[in-house]
Amino acid sequence: MSKTGITSDTHLADARFASVRSPARSVRRWFTVGKLRSKLFIFLLLIVGSSLLMLPFLWMLSTSLKPTEQIFLFPPQWMPRPVQWSNYADAWKTSPFGLYTWNTSIITGLNIVGNILGSSLAAFAFARLRFPGRHVLFLVMLSTMMVPIWVTIVPTFILFRLLGWTNSFLPLIVPGFFAVPFYTFLLRQYFMGISTELEDAARMDGASTLRIYAQIVMPLAAPALATVAIFSFVHHWNDLLTPLIYLTDQRKYTIALGLAGFRNAYRVEMSHLMAASTMALLPVLVVYFFAQRLFIQGIMLSGSKG
Repeated sequence: MSKTGITSDTHLADARFASVRSPARSVRRWFTVGKLRSKLFIFLLLIVGSSLLMLPFLWMLSTSLKPTEQIFLFPPQWMPRPVQWSNYADAWKTSPFGLYTWNTSIITGLNIVGNILGSSLAAFAFARLRFPGRHVLFLVMLSTMMVPIWVTIVPTFILFRLLGWTNSFLPLIVPGFFAVPFYTFLLRQYFMGISTELEDAARMDGASTLRIYAQIVMPLAAPALATVAIFSFVHHWNDLLTPLIYLTDQRKYTIALGLAGFRNAYRVEMSHLMAASTMALLPVLVVYFFAQRLFIQGIMLSGSKG
């Protein structure tokens, strides 16, 4: 065969191969463009949704910095002119928010410690210990999550009144050291995903059950524990119902009770109320901002174990 014939056959094969490849390339390009479009649509949808959700917070922040005459203007004036930072100082002086913050910090901090200790011990027992009826007890514990809080308010109040704990922090702190069903479930799911080989090796070295819990399981469960801590912090920092039931002395009020009283006060300035609300919300935002990675990791891993 001549060299010219070989060359023409090669060109013909390349042309056929290119004709086969071009549809595949176009299909891949179409899928790539489709994925980019779908991602772009999802991002735009998230931006629009998050912007709508941020509007109340932005209005609160804007109102907290406005003079009184600019609050109810229509159309709303988002940028205060001038910016009145003195609203925060006036709100802080109008009510003893420093004392309220201290009381709330004590209650919230002790509840975080109690929730982590009590719930993790119960979760470790359900996940690692083998005893008769543990699955039944676990289901009974989970079933208590379906009992509305309104059903237990009256008997719980009667119990704490008989103990002489009303108008004190004890009813707000002591229950947190017992296992909370939701936190126990969350931690149990995470503990069940930790390798049993570490526990077996520790037992061969003579480690006790409590030592395995404290030195092996708890350090490995840092994301789940951070999730419990964040949930507990947000709940107790914003809790209004429980302090409203048990606290009567204004010197023992929490931030939620202080804001409720501040809102109901006669001739309260709206800018001062928004400034106080912003100060109360700020610690929650700061905690979530710095711990969101552990929070999301703990939720994802706890949900995938079991």
